[in-house]
Amino acid sequence: MFASVRIAANDAKLIYQTVDLLASTLVNLYDSKMIETGRMNKLCVVKQVAFGVYLDGGKAGEILLPKRYVPSACRVGDELNVFIYRDSEDRLIATTEKPYAMVGEFSLLKVTDVTALGAFLNWGLPKDLLAPFSEQKPRMEAGKSYVVRIYLDEDSDRIAASSRLDDFLYRESEDEFQAGEAVSLLIANKSELGYQVIVENSHWGLLHHSEAARPLRRGQHLDGFIRNIREDGRIDICLHLKAGEKTDDVAQVILRILRKNGGVIAVSDKSLPDDIFEYFGISKKMYKKAVGALYKKKLIAIETDVIRLL
Repeated sequence: MFASVRIAANDAKLIYQTVDLLASTLVNLYDSKMIETGRMNKLCVVKQVAFGVYLDGGKAGEILLPKRYVPSACRVGDELNVFIYRDSEDRLIATTEKPYAMVGEFSLLKVTDVTALGAFLNWGLPKDLLAPFSEQKPRMEAGKSYVVRIYLDEDSDRIAASSRLDDFLYRESEDEFQAGEAVSLLIANKSELGYQVIVENSHWGLLHHSEAARPLRRGQHLDGFIRNIREDGRIDICLHLKAGEKTDDVAQVILRILRKNGGVIAVSDKSLPDDIFEYFGISKKMYKKAVGALYKKKLIAIETDVIRLL
């Protein structure tokens, strides 16, 4: 009897020790969480002040979210989705606004000013984004727009822009893509052969003029397909596949865009052909056929001005 009591007592002690260890581990994990500068972060409100709220940045300390960005019903303990960057005094600061592009992404941005430091670009936040002279190719001019990569300078932890696109993109594909695969595209340049496109933020691709039913804009985001991987590894792109492949593959692109946009897109089968082409790079006929297939499978709902993921 006494032996069984000792065993039970030892079991209880072991349980308490295990729980204590788990709690300690969780605390350490929480304390060691890392802020992603230049990305969206979910952070907890820990303090309210007259000029905003402070968010728990873990090892980075408390981070200010200025009053103009604080939701009206915000309370201590609430979790907010915020973008983190550094202000003019090199302090980490939060905003609920989203820039045109985040770290690791590409975008067409307009130069607002050129100074001794470099070119400053409008990226959708109050503080313009610096493109240092060493990261410019070609040399930037005020008033003009350039496709740039947003990157984080490891030495200063500051967000910056670079138009030296070849430094960030592969020209050949090994096993990354397969013919017929749906991919995201950004129109970067136009040449005699066609459009030079950025594929999935990682590779160069070529969209021949014959593959584009109408002119495309530099900086335009589209979804398309891998037409072919050439023997030298170069990637050929198309905006739609052959007739027998179109419906299922275009449907997959529509589903992908729906998921990317929170389950809703403001393009319905009533939308103008130009609006559909601007959004998807395909004809209205092709779009309606793919939407109809998704509707029959009960994957989407078709409303007056939008389609919605079910």
